[in-house]
Amino acid sequence: MQNWFLYIDPGTGSYLVQVIVGAVLGVAFFFRNIKNAIIAFFTRNRKKEDENKTV
Repeated sequence: MQNWFLYIDPGTGSYLVQVIVGAVLGVAFFFRNIKNAIIAFFTRNRKKEDENKTV
């Protein structure tokens, strides 16, 4: 049985960390924008609609 030692040099390791952090933040911002768009769609200018109905 052979022993395989895996080695990641510091440059590659830091690059992997940057890619993982970037991917996580990208997904977080993507879903935050979708959430904000949905909330904005359901809470649009209700005061203006009420004012227009009474006039």
